[in-house]
Amino acid sequence: MERILTILENTPLAPGVFRLLLDGAEADDVRAPGQFFNLSVDGFYLRRPISVCDAAGSRVTLIYKVVGAGTRALSDYRPGRTLRVLTALGNGYDLTETGSHPLLLGGGAGVPPMYLLAKALLARGVRPTVVLGFNTASEVFYKAEFESLGVPTVVATADGSAGVSGFVTDAAAGLAYDYTFACGPEPMLKAVCAMSGCGGQFSFERRMGCGFGACMGCSCRTITGSKRICVEGPVLKKEEILW
Repeated sequence: MERILTILENTPLAPGVFRLLLDGAEADDVRAPGQFFNLSVDGFYLRRPISVCDAAGSRVTLIYKVVGAGTRALSDYRPGRTLRVLTALGNGYDLTETGSHPLLLGGGAGVPPMYLLAKALLARGVRPTVVLGFNTASEVFYKAEFESLGVPTVVATADGSAGVSGFVTDAAAGLAYDYTFACGPEPMLKAVCAMSGCGGQFSFERRMGCGFGACMGCSCRTITGSKRICVEGPVLKKEEILW
């Protein structure tokens, strides 16, 4: 459904990465971790899909990366401005399948949904371990926020400038876990799939046209046929994905 939400904060967290705090949401605007909002930006025909990082009461936190003209324009929006937003989009993480000690892996723009997921798991009495992957130290964000939840948090950087040198799969080596949740670029998801010998759920990042399943532009292959990332996804079960 479409809401008119008010910007409370739109501040940089790292180079090209912004935290957008919105007010005016309803309880059913975020039904599960891993869902996304589709934001209308003035002057652009297509909306911008952004995953939900946190939700509490009427306030929702989104974190986005500036990757083109639309998100660059969004980064200039100031507090007090309103946004037309389609909420509660996509299929989120299934919290009935978590294992007893899940591993959460987020890469770059895939980090934000892991935060709401970690909070949801803790609320169910499940304590995850978190691995966050970035290219370099200057791009690291939300490490302190995860640590404030009381969950073990490991950072990996591709250039070795912070945390473990390498990728999230390198940082996960030797960690004990019995289920995987992941969000990030497809090569990362594929590597996590090959690494983990247990079940899991992966959230895909895809360019979207409509954001609600009409255009079929974000479809991917699964063992049961094509699925739309914006509707049946972005979260898919590991066992159903065809790479």
